[in-house]
Amino acid sequence: MIKVGIVGGTGYTGVELLRLLAQHPEVSLTAITSRAEAGGAVADMFPSLRGRVELRFSDPAAAPLGDCDLVFFATPNGVAMRQTAELLQAGVRVIDLAADFRIKDIPLWEKWYGMTHAAPELVAEAVYGLPEINRQQIRGARLVANPGCYPTAVQLGFLPLIEAGCVAPDQLIADAKSGVSGAGRKAETHILYAEAADNFKAYGVAGHRHLPEIRQGLSAITGAPVGLTFVPHLTPIIRGIHATLYARITRELDYQALFEKRFAAEPFVDVLPAGSHPETRSVRAANFCRIAVHRPQGGDVLVVLSVIDNLVKGAAGQAIQNMNLMFGLDECLGLSQVPVLP
Repeated sequence: MIKVGIVGGTGYTGVELLRLLAQHPEVSLTAITSRAEAGGAVADMFPSLRGRVELRFSDPAAAPLGDCDLVFFATPNGVAMRQTAELLQAGVRVIDLAADFRIKDIPLWEKWYGMTHAAPELVAEAVYGLPEINRQQIRGARLVANPGCYPTAVQLGFLPLIEAGCVAPDQLIADAKSGVSGAGRKAETHILYAEAADNFKAYGVAGHRHLPEIRQGLSAITGAPVGLTFVPHLTPIIRGIHATLYARITRELDYQALFEKRFAAEPFVDVLPAGSHPETRSVRAANFCRIAVHRPQGGDVLVVLSVIDNLVKGAAGQAIQNMNLMFGLDECLGLSQVPVLP
């Protein structure tokens, strides 16, 4: 059994990790931390876990994280980078679900996240945890930087086109929408029910923290910088990301066949039949990315539709997918949940 600890267990990502790990046949939940809730029963805060998770929240300073085989950080940006080195020295492997180790350019990370990086020496070692690209590197990693939710949907949607070199890499557009759970479990005006419900708006148009992460990933594939316009939107749903991606064609191919071949062996990417329109509810509570590719009016622009659940394939599910790879398990173990409908 893999002894697992979770740092930061009171947010949506933390409880999603607990939900999925409680169903994993090779995991023993060892510790879950929260300063504010230390001593309280996890199932008292999250009644959905009654009878499945018997742990109590531990103060981070007293939690037996060093006894774990793997620790997930489901914390705000800036926490994992201060604690990871000690865990790695103790032989504990780490998966960070925040952004501390995603961006390789330290000055660029510090610019976008507004703080000095506390462990720049670990950034080079960290493996970017998108299995569809870095599966082999993830298997041998001590430290995995779990991708962001928007970057997962956008990169998977563009991936076959960028790899095939059949679109202009300097003219990419990502128009993406997220449910309110992507903002985290916290009290902020813009995600209050009366503010978010019956409303739809763009945000971060001048620049969003996920932009450099997406550019880094796509640039690594092309071997050169890419030009990407990325505009996120907040939608009045709880879970889900829908990314509508635009790319100008530079070389003729059978694009439907290109996507089907690229993802044929990927257990968590589903390429839909030509003409399909994937819905966020088709992936709700499951570790899937569903994709459809269109060529409107036979023109010179491809439109790719990519949907994920931001808390599963966009966070906790992908982290467990990475854990399975790191420990030599079946990649799909503990991730066989059927999406929830309605």
